[in-house]
Amino acid sequence: MSEIAFEKQYPVLLRQPVIWGDMDAFEHVNNTVYFRYFEDARLECFMQLGIMDHLKETKVGPILASVRCDFRAPLSFPDDLVVGTWIDQIAEKRFTMHYRVHSVGQQCLVAEGEGLVVFYDYEKKKSSVIPEHIVKNIERLQADFILSTG
Repeated sequence: MSEIAFEKQYPVLLRQPVIWGDMDAFEHVNNTVYFRYFEDARLECFMQLGIMDHLKETKVGPILASVRCDFRAPLSFPDDLVVGTWIDQIAEKRFTMHYRVHSVGQQCLVAEGEGLVVFYDYEKKKSSVIPEHIVKNIERLQADFILSTG
């Protein structure tokens, strides 16, 4: 799959190189590194949605409740990867993020997963309702994506 095709599949994309130091003794990217790839894409998405600005202003923002990863093919250095992410299952205090990691060199999916994100009030130390403007930003991002690919 070409890099252009990636752009048509996901509302948020992150491109980055595979780092030599992320490889393990089996000469492929260590399984724990994929969770960093997910985190990098998650934060890019949060920045595009204004979530990080909201967190800075109000001390209310996302906290990761759970995450999982399914490995599809080994990834090695040198290579570049594209991580795509999208959000669904938006509820009052939480939503699900989906992640897919593609190898540009191999032209294939190497991992996919999902994470449950809960909105959290860091001062009160309890979950919080997702602010309406954040929900609208999520819906707009998803709708723009669906319109551009539909």
